Amino acid sequence: MQVRSHLVVRRPSRSPVSTTARSVVAVVLTSAVTTLAAACGGPIPKDTDGSLARITDGVLRVGVSENPPWTEVYDDGRVAGREVDLVTGFAEAHAADVEWTPGAESELAMAMARGDLDVVVGGLTSDSPWEKEVALTRPYTEEITPDGDTEKMVMATPLGENALLVALETYLAEAGGAS
Repeated sequence: MQVRSHLVVRRPSRSPVSTTARSVVAVVLTSAVTTLAAACGGPIPKDTDGSLARITDGVLRVGVSENPPWTEVYDDGRVAGREVDLVTGFAEAHAADVEWTPGAESELAMAMARGDLDVVVGGLTSDSPWEKEVALTRPYTEEITPDGDTEKMVMATPLGENALLVALETYLAEAGGAS
């Protein structure tokens, strides 16, 4: 006599309760994600310390390191140069007054890291040694050095102040750099 054996594997049936439970979990997760996204609210990019909002109709605090022709600092406190003109235009676009703080790059980078400055200018290049302490804009123009090298010019903003960084980069792109 020949015996045949068949192994029948049945998938457990999904009860209406488990389907309902999964639907409830999906709705709860979707609601949680939506609520979280709404709580974050506001425009993106954001500033962690609200720099751009504070600057608008307020004061733009700018550190300036002398580096002609980009920046010049005179004994009487006046400042001039290509980057001074660009920063002044950016401030005007945001109805802000400019408060200039002259100093060495290292002092200004540390002041920015402490939250005392909004922008630092002074002929900074994309290979700045301060890139761990400050956020550098995208290069807004290039300069050929006497040695024939190309330097990409940037400005600095505080780390985490992304709305300010993007607004400054946008202004620099629209203003056409410092050419």
